[in-house]
Amino acid sequence: MVSRAAPTGRQRRLATELRRMREGAGVSIREAAAMLGADRTMISNIEAGRTSVSEDRVRQLACHYRCPDEDLIDALSAMAASRRRHHWWSDYRGRLPDGHLDVSEVEHHAVRIRTAQTVHLPGLLQTEDHARAIFELAVPRLSRLDVELRVAHRMQRQSVLQGDTPTPYTGIIHEAALRLEFGGRAVARRQLERLADACAQPHIRLLVIPFSAGEFHGAGQSVLYAEGPVRALDTVQLDTALGANFVDAPTPLANYRSLLDLMERSALPADDSQDFIRSMAKGL
Repeated sequence: MVSRAAPTGRQRRLATELRRMREGAGVSIREAAAMLGADRTMISNIEAGRTSVSEDRVRQLACHYRCPDEDLIDALSAMAASRRRHHWWSDYRGRLPDGHLDVSEVEHHAVRIRTAQTVHLPGLLQTEDHARAIFELAVPRLSRLDVELRVAHRMQRQSVLQGDTPTPYTGIIHEAALRLEFGGRAVARRQLERLADACAQPHIRLLVIPFSAGEFHGAGQSVLYAEGPVRALDTVQLDTALGANFVDAPTPLANYRSLLDLMERSALPADDSQDFIRSMAKGL
Protein backbone atom coordinates (compact mmCIF):
# COMPACT_ATOMS: atom_id res chain seq x y z
CA MET A 1 0.00 0.00 0.00
CA VAL A 2 1.22 3.47 -0.95
CA SER A 3 0.07 6.78 0.49
CA ARG A 4 -0.93 9.50 -1.96
CA ALA A 5 -1.92 13.14 -1.58
CA ALA A 6 -4.53 13.46 -4.33
CA PRO A 7 -6.39 10.30 -5.41
CA THR A 8 -8.05 10.31 -8.80
CA GLY A 9 -11.80 9.99 -9.22
CA ARG A 10 -11.44 6.29 -10.02
CA GLN A 11 -9.35 5.71 -6.90
CA ARG A 12 -11.91 7.54 -4.79
CA ARG A 13 -14.64 5.37 -6.30
CA LEU A 14 -12.76 2.19 -5.38
CA ALA A 15 -12.43 3.49 -1.83
CA THR A 16 -16.14 4.31 -1.70
CA GLU A 17 -17.15 0.86 -2.96
CA LEU A 18 -14.97 -0.86 -0.35
CA ARG A 19 -16.60 1.23 2.36
CA ARG A 20 -20.08 0.38 1.04
CA MET A 21 -19.16 -3.30 0.96
CA ARG A 22 -17.97 -3.20 4.57
CA GLU A 23 -21.04 -1.30 5.78
CA GLY A 24 -23.34 -3.63 3.86
CA ALA A 25 -21.76 -6.55 5.69
CA GLY A 26 -22.35 -4.85 9.03
CA VAL A 27 -18.62 -4.83 9.81
CA SER A 28 -17.08 -1.95 11.78
CA ILE A 29 -13.76 -0.34 10.87
CA ARG A 30 -12.25 -1.86 14.00
CA GLU A 31 -13.53 -5.34 13.07
CA ALA A 32 -12.26 -5.00 9.49
CA ALA A 33 -8.82 -4.02 10.75
CA ALA A 34 -8.80 -6.99 13.13
CA MET A 35 -9.65 -9.36 10.26
CA LEU A 36 -6.50 -8.16 8.47
CA GLY A 37 -4.39 -8.01 11.62
CA ALA A 38 -3.89 -4.32 10.98
CA ASP A 39 -4.51 -0.96 12.60
CA ARG A 40 -7.93 0.63 12.08
CA THR A 41 -6.13 3.65 10.59
CA MET A 42 -5.25 1.51 7.58
CA ILE A 43 -8.91 0.77 6.84
CA SER A 44 -9.83 4.44 7.31
CA ASN A 45 -7.09 5.50 4.90
CA ILE A 46 -8.12 2.93 2.31
CA GLU A 47 -11.76 3.99 2.49
CA ALA A 48 -10.79 7.68 2.22
CA GLY A 49 -8.62 7.02 -0.83
CA ARG A 50 -5.54 8.26 1.02
CA THR A 51 -3.85 4.86 0.72
CA SER A 52 -3.75 2.72 -2.41
CA VAL A 53 -4.83 -0.89 -2.16
CA SER A 54 -3.66 -3.94 -4.13
CA GLU A 55 -5.84 -6.39 -6.06
CA ASP A 56 -5.04 -9.10 -3.50
CA ARG A 57 -6.09 -6.83 -0.64
CA VAL A 58 -9.36 -6.01 -2.41
CA ARG A 59 -10.14 -9.72 -2.73
CA GLN A 60 -9.14 -10.33 0.87
CA LEU A 61 -11.48 -7.60 2.11
CA ALA A 62 -14.32 -8.85 -0.13
CA CYS A 63 -13.84 -12.34 1.32
CA HIS A 64 -13.97 -11.03 4.88
CA TYR A 65 -17.11 -9.05 4.02
CA ARG A 66 -18.66 -12.15 2.41
CA CYS A 67 -19.48 -10.25 -0.78
CA PRO A 68 -21.42 -12.62 -3.08
CA ASP A 69 -20.98 -10.55 -6.27
CA GLU A 70 -18.00 -12.07 -8.09
CA ASP A 71 -18.35 -9.68 -11.05
CA LEU A 72 -18.16 -6.68 -8.74
CA ILE A 73 -15.11 -8.12 -6.96
CA ASP A 74 -13.38 -8.71 -10.31
CA ALA A 75 -14.17 -5.14 -11.41
CA LEU A 76 -12.89 -3.64 -8.15
CA SER A 77 -9.72 -5.72 -8.39
CA ALA A 78 -9.18 -4.40 -11.92
CA MET A 79 -9.61 -0.85 -10.61
CA ALA A 80 -6.94 -1.51 -8.00
CA ALA A 81 -4.59 -2.90 -10.67
CA SER A 82 -5.03 0.16 -12.90
CA ARG A 83 -3.41 2.44 -10.32
CA ARG A 84 -0.01 1.52 -11.77
CA ARG A 85 -0.86 2.57 -15.32
CA HIS A 86 -0.07 5.90 -16.94
CA HIS A 87 -2.84 7.32 -19.14
CA TRP A 88 -2.80 10.26 -21.53
CA TRP A 89 -4.73 12.57 -19.20
CA SER A 90 -2.00 12.24 -16.57
CA ASP A 91 0.07 14.59 -18.74
CA TYR A 92 -2.45 17.35 -17.91
CA ARG A 93 -2.21 16.91 -14.14
CA GLY A 94 -1.28 20.22 -12.55
CA ARG A 95 -2.16 22.03 -15.78
CA LEU A 96 -5.94 21.55 -15.74
CA PRO A 97 -8.42 21.27 -12.84
CA ASP A 98 -8.69 17.70 -11.53
CA GLY A 99 -12.36 17.53 -12.60
CA HIS A 100 -11.34 17.58 -16.26
CA LEU A 101 -9.02 14.64 -15.70
CA ASP A 102 -11.65 12.72 -13.74
CA VAL A 103 -14.10 13.05 -16.65
CA SER A 104 -11.47 11.60 -19.00
CA GLU A 105 -10.85 8.72 -16.61
CA VAL A 106 -14.57 7.91 -16.29
CA GLU A 107 -15.08 7.98 -20.07
CA HIS A 108 -11.99 5.86 -20.74
CA HIS A 109 -13.15 3.04 -18.46
CA ALA A 110 -16.84 3.16 -19.42
CA VAL A 111 -18.31 0.27 -21.39
CA ARG A 112 -21.09 2.53 -22.70
CA ILE A 113 -21.66 6.29 -22.57
CA ARG A 114 -24.92 8.25 -22.67
CA THR A 115 -25.15 12.03 -22.55
CA ALA A 116 -27.96 14.57 -22.58
CA GLN A 117 -27.51 18.28 -23.30
CA THR A 118 -30.00 21.08 -23.80
CA VAL A 119 -27.63 24.04 -24.27
CA HIS A 120 -24.17 22.70 -25.16
CA LEU A 121 -23.28 20.04 -27.69
CA PRO A 122 -21.53 16.84 -26.55
CA GLY A 123 -17.87 17.45 -25.80
CA LEU A 124 -17.06 14.06 -27.33
CA LEU A 125 -18.24 15.35 -30.73
CA GLN A 126 -17.21 19.01 -30.67
CA THR A 127 -14.88 20.48 -33.28
CA GLU A 128 -11.79 22.36 -32.15
CA ASP A 129 -13.24 25.71 -33.21
CA HIS A 130 -16.54 25.07 -31.42
CA ALA A 131 -14.77 24.00 -28.22
CA ARG A 132 -12.44 27.00 -28.42
CA ALA A 133 -15.37 29.39 -28.76
CA ILE A 134 -16.97 27.91 -25.62
CA PHE A 135 -13.80 28.12 -23.52
CA GLU A 136 -13.21 31.71 -24.63
CA LEU A 137 -16.50 32.62 -22.93
CA ALA A 138 -15.37 31.30 -19.53
CA VAL A 139 -15.73 33.58 -16.50
CA PRO A 140 -13.24 34.61 -15.27
CA ARG A 141 -11.58 34.85 -18.66
CA LEU A 142 -9.01 32.16 -19.37
CA SER A 143 -5.55 32.90 -20.72
CA ARG A 144 -4.80 31.82 -24.29
CA LEU A 145 -2.65 28.97 -22.95
CA ASP A 146 -5.45 27.73 -20.67
CA VAL A 147 -7.95 27.85 -23.52
CA GLU A 148 -5.67 25.83 -25.80
CA LEU A 149 -4.95 23.29 -23.05
CA ARG A 150 -8.69 22.73 -22.57
CA VAL A 151 -9.25 22.41 -26.30
CA ALA A 152 -6.41 19.89 -26.67
CA HIS A 153 -7.72 17.89 -23.70
CA ARG A 154 -11.26 17.86 -25.11
CA MET A 155 -10.01 16.62 -28.48
CA GLN A 156 -8.06 13.80 -26.80
CA ARG A 157 -11.16 12.79 -24.84
CA GLN A 158 -12.75 11.91 -28.18
CA SER A 159 -10.36 8.96 -28.55
CA VAL A 160 -12.93 6.79 -26.74
CA LEU A 161 -15.13 7.01 -29.85
CA GLN A 162 -12.29 6.13 -32.20
CA GLY A 163 -10.02 3.18 -32.89
CA ASP A 164 -10.75 -0.52 -33.34
CA THR A 165 -12.93 -0.87 -30.24
CA PRO A 166 -14.78 2.43 -29.77
CA THR A 167 -17.12 2.87 -26.83
CA PRO A 168 -20.84 2.70 -27.77
CA TYR A 169 -22.29 6.20 -27.40
CA THR A 170 -25.77 7.73 -27.34
CA GLY A 171 -26.13 11.50 -27.26
CA ILE A 172 -29.44 13.29 -26.64
CA ILE A 173 -29.37 16.89 -27.90
CA HIS A 174 -32.07 19.53 -27.73
CA GLU A 175 -32.66 21.69 -30.78
CA ALA A 176 -31.68 24.75 -28.72
CA ALA A 177 -28.11 23.43 -28.46
CA LEU A 178 -27.99 22.89 -32.22
CA ARG A 179 -29.08 26.47 -32.95
CA LEU A 180 -26.59 28.27 -30.70
CA GLU A 181 -23.90 29.53 -33.10
CA PHE A 182 -20.76 29.41 -30.96
CA GLY A 183 -17.92 30.88 -33.01
CA GLY A 184 -20.18 32.24 -35.76
CA ARG A 185 -22.09 30.75 -38.69
CA ALA A 186 -19.13 29.06 -40.42
CA VAL A 187 -17.98 27.36 -37.22
CA ALA A 188 -21.57 26.35 -36.39
CA ARG A 189 -22.08 24.86 -39.87
CA ARG A 190 -18.90 22.76 -39.63
CA GLN A 191 -19.96 21.63 -36.16
CA LEU A 192 -23.38 20.50 -37.39
CA GLU A 193 -21.77 18.67 -40.29
CA ARG A 194 -19.48 16.92 -37.82
CA LEU A 195 -22.51 15.76 -35.81
CA ALA A 196 -24.34 14.55 -38.91
CA ASP A 197 -21.28 12.60 -40.08
CA ALA A 198 -20.90 11.04 -36.62
CA CYS A 199 -24.43 9.61 -36.90
CA ALA A 200 -23.24 7.38 -39.74
CA GLN A 201 -20.90 5.47 -37.43
CA PRO A 202 -22.49 2.27 -36.09
CA HIS A 203 -21.43 2.86 -32.47
CA ILE A 204 -22.85 6.40 -32.30
CA ARG A 205 -26.52 7.38 -31.90
CA LEU A 206 -27.55 11.03 -31.81
CA LEU A 207 -31.15 11.80 -30.88
CA VAL A 208 -32.58 15.29 -31.30
CA ILE A 209 -35.39 16.69 -29.17
CA PRO A 210 -36.97 19.34 -31.42
CA PHE A 211 -38.75 22.46 -30.20
CA SER A 212 -41.94 20.89 -31.54
CA ALA A 213 -41.71 18.21 -28.83
CA GLY A 214 -42.67 20.89 -26.32
CA GLU A 215 -42.01 20.17 -22.66
CA PHE A 216 -39.91 17.14 -21.82
CA HIS A 217 -38.33 15.37 -18.85
CA GLY A 218 -34.83 16.57 -18.03
CA ALA A 219 -35.18 20.06 -19.50
CA GLY A 220 -32.11 22.07 -18.51
CA GLN A 221 -30.10 18.97 -17.58
CA SER A 222 -26.56 18.27 -18.71
CA VAL A 223 -25.78 14.65 -17.90
CA LEU A 224 -23.02 12.19 -18.74
CA TYR A 225 -23.86 8.61 -17.77
CA ALA A 226 -20.88 6.24 -17.95
CA GLU A 227 -21.71 2.57 -17.57
CA GLY A 228 -19.14 0.51 -15.69
CA PRO A 229 -18.30 -3.18 -16.15
CA VAL A 230 -21.03 -3.88 -13.58
CA ARG A 231 -24.05 -1.68 -12.84
CA ALA A 232 -22.84 -0.93 -9.32
CA LEU A 233 -19.86 0.90 -10.86
CA ASP A 234 -21.86 3.21 -13.14
CA THR A 235 -21.07 6.92 -12.77
CA VAL A 236 -22.97 10.12 -13.56
CA GLN A 237 -21.11 13.35 -14.22
CA LEU A 238 -22.98 16.65 -14.05
CA ASP A 239 -21.70 19.97 -15.35
CA THR A 240 -21.96 22.86 -12.93
CA ALA A 241 -20.75 26.45 -12.94
CA LEU A 242 -18.03 25.37 -10.49
CA GLY A 243 -16.86 22.30 -12.41
CA ALA A 244 -17.66 18.62 -12.69
CA ASN A 245 -19.82 16.92 -10.07
CA PHE A 246 -19.88 13.10 -9.84
CA VAL A 247 -22.75 10.89 -8.62
CA ASP A 248 -22.34 7.20 -7.78
CA ALA A 249 -24.96 6.33 -5.14
CA PRO A 250 -27.34 3.54 -6.28
CA THR A 251 -30.66 5.43 -6.03
CA PRO A 252 -29.56 8.58 -7.92
CA LEU A 253 -27.97 6.38 -10.60
CA ALA A 254 -31.28 4.57 -11.09
CA ASN A 255 -33.09 7.91 -11.30
CA TYR A 256 -30.69 9.21 -13.95
CA ARG A 257 -31.09 6.02 -16.00
CA SER A 258 -34.85 6.54 -15.93
CA LEU A 259 -34.45 10.22 -16.81
CA LEU A 260 -32.31 9.46 -19.86
CA ASP A 261 -34.79 6.81 -20.98
CA LEU A 262 -37.60 9.39 -20.78
CA MET A 263 -35.53 11.96 -22.68
CA GLU A 264 -34.88 9.43 -25.45
CA ARG A 265 -38.63 8.92 -25.82
CA SER A 266 -39.06 12.67 -26.40
CA ALA A 267 -36.43 12.68 -29.16
CA LEU A 268 -36.71 11.97 -32.87
CA PRO A 269 -35.58 8.53 -34.08
CA ALA A 270 -31.89 8.28 -34.99
CA ASP A 271 -32.36 8.54 -38.78
CA ASP A 272 -34.76 11.47 -38.45
CA SER A 273 -32.34 13.16 -36.06
CA GLN A 274 -29.52 12.85 -38.59
CA ASP A 275 -31.72 14.38 -41.31
CA PHE A 276 -32.73 17.15 -38.91
CA ILE A 277 -29.08 18.02 -38.20
CA ARG A 278 -28.08 17.95 -41.89
CA SER A 279 -31.02 20.19 -42.77
CA MET A 280 -29.93 22.72 -40.17
CA ALA A 281 -26.33 22.64 -41.46
CA LYS A 282 -27.49 23.32 -45.01
CA GLY A 283 -29.51 26.28 -43.77
CA LEU A 284 -26.42 28.05 -42.39
